[in-house]
Parts: sequence; C-alpha cells; structure tokens
Amino acid sequence: MTAAEALRRAGHKGAITLVGDETEPPYDRPPLSKQLLCGQWGPDRLALRSGPDLAALDLELRLGVAATALDPLARKVTLADGARLSYDTLVVATGARARRLPGTGGVAGVHTLRRLEDALTLRERLRPGRRLVVVGAGFLGTEVAAAARGLGVEVTLVESAAVPLAAAVGEEAGRFVTRLHQDHGVEVRTGAAVTGVLSAEGGVTGVRLADSAGTSVVPADDVLVAIGCAPNTEWLADSGLSVRDGLVCDEYCAAAPGVYGVGDVACWYNPLFGTAMRVEHRTNAAEQALAVAGDLVRTGERRPFAPVPYFWSHQYGTRLQAHGHLRGHDEALVLDGDPTRRRLLVAYRTGDRITGVLATGLKPAALRAWRALVAARTPWEAALAGSNAA
Repeated sequence: MTAAEALRRAGHKGAITLVGDETEPPYDRPPLSKQLLCGQWGPDRLALRSGPDLAALDLELRLGVAATALDPLARKVTLADGARLSYDTLVVATGARARRLPGTGGVAGVHTLRRLEDALTLRERLRPGRRLVVVGAGFLGTEVAAAARGLGVEVTLVESAAVPLAAAVGEEAGRFVTRLHQDHGVEVRTGAAVTGVLSAEGGVTGVRLADSAGTSVVPADDVLVAIGCAPNTEWLADSGLSVRDGLVCDEYCAAAPGVYGVGDVACWYNPLFGTAMRVEHRTNAAEQALAVAGDLVRTGERRPFAPVPYFWSHQYGTRLQAHGHLRGHDEALVLDGDPTRRRLLVAYRTGDRITGVLATGLKPAALRAWRALVAARTPWEAALAGSNAA
C-alpha cells in the first residue's frame, strides 16, 4: 500500500494492482495488540486510507486472493483463483504468518495474533476473571499480556528462555520488562517449555509445562501463541529466486530484475550495518516501500536502503523505543536503569562500534542524539565518551 501510494504521489500514471489474501482493505497492524485489543479503537480506525482516499489512488484491488506462483522470466504472477497477472515491476510484500504450537489445530481458545480477525476474536474472549496463558514473551506476547491485564484478565506469561526478550534486546532490558509485568500482577514463568495443551469438549483448559522443577499445568480459558512468525515465501518455491529467512534482496531491495521485496518478507543487505537483516516492524516496512518506490521513479543513480531500524512497544503506559540493529550484539551496556521510575537506557555494541540503543523515560532530544551516533557508525568508546549527553 505504501509503495503504491508513493508511486502515485510521484506522478506514476500507469496501472497498479494490489493483491492480498485478506478481504479487508489495507490496515495498520501494530494497534492489533494494543489499542484494538484493549477496546480503545474500533476496526474502522485501523484503515490506512479512507474509502475516498483509496479510490483516488486508482488502484486495482484484488483482495481475498493469494499469490500462488511467480515466473520472473515471463514476469507473471499466478493467483489462487487461477488468474495470471503480467507485470513490469513486482513488489513482493507478502509479510509473515504466525508460528503455531503443534497439535493445537481445531482447539477452541488457542489463538495467534497476526490479522484483524485474530484480534477481534481474542478481544471478545478477554473479560475480567478469565485466564489467559501467553506462550512466548517477545514483544507481541508481552504487549498482549499488558492489554489483557488492563482488561482484568488473569495472565500467565510463559517463556522458554531464562529471561524474556534477552535474544532481542539483552538480559537487562528483558529483566526490566519482566519486572514491569510482575508489578502489574502477571505470573511470569521462564525456562519453561510447553509440552502440551489440554482440552475438554473441543476447548482449551490448560497448558502443560516442563521446567527445572518438573512438570506442571497452568489452567487456561484461552492461550495466545506468540512464538514468532515465518515469512510467507512458499509461493516463491519454483520461482528460482533465493529464499533464506525471507526473500533474499540486495541493498536496493531487489531480488531479481523487476522484482523487489519489502516488509516482513524481505531479507535485504543493509550496508549501514554490513549485514543482511529481516525486520518485522511497521516502520521499516513503510520506509522500505518508500525507498523502493523512490528508486522506481527516480532518474539517475539508485540509492541503497540503509536505514537505522526503529521499533517501539507500549506496555502499561511505558513506551520502549529502540533504534538500530540490536540482535546479535556483542554487548548490551545499561547506562541508566531505574525500574521504579520506569527509566532505562541501554547501548548495544557489535564489534567496535555502537549499533543500537533502547530507552524508555528518555527525553526525545537525547534519544535522537543516540540514534545519530548509530547512524554515523560511531566507534564504541567515542559513543560512550559522549553518553552524558543523554
């Protein structure tokens, strides 16, 4: 959607076809686990564009039908309804799907959260006094746990790692988030593996866990599975394109002549950090789409897509913000940490340079200064020397 709109704004007059397997017009996903789940927003507020604004873009919308095959040599996309669409340029933005727990298909009350219908179904079931088990304490899982607690639901947060979010943001930041949930009455079970989901009469009744203390059962009226997602690349299996943790793209987000990848499905080379990455956050998807659209309409030299990735998470009134490439860091240094004041500042080192920063309770100007250090590829010691600016 962002790419199509950017092309129109740049003056592109040619035909643009938007294909999607969901029946709803394009909508914003981050509020699914926040404002929509809490009941603060209705579904209509998620629409990326109003009906008249969408019509003004003059797009051919093919909604409720998935792409099933790609022939990049013939420049044709096959759809689930048998249609074959020709293209001059193809932007692949098929996103990702939620991973599921084996053996839970058809069990009522076991949920994933990826689409609007998922959020609406879960929201109807979150009522005071009900019991929710969240499997997976990443950002999605912790956001849903926070939303559910705000609705009066009894929540157990289950994580297989010793510290939630440690792989993504480091142990200290993970402990900060853990304490935030414990302070709001969430039972956090770490180092625990799910060995089974119990059900009766077709509905979930509990989750069986195994940890260092043995096995136990956590009663549940509902279970949210938040154990990550997988990029939607199966339809590209016979395309000849490289698929490895997503559609492999170069620094211009190109996967083949005339084929580009954006959003959760794209694993592209980011020259700023010198590595390939696949970023599952809304801001990156929008920026990537704008970059591709810009290259398509711009005459002259193409520009590599080399952003400082950004993401945020809002839980219990606390807004965590991060800039940079945090995964795979060599060091996560806590420069300021006060859980009682909900204040945290963590700098991340990879090799000999600062590659990321995560903060809450920090003044916007200070956070922008840290982002600038990341964008400038500042050596680690030099970045720390100026840390009092935060």
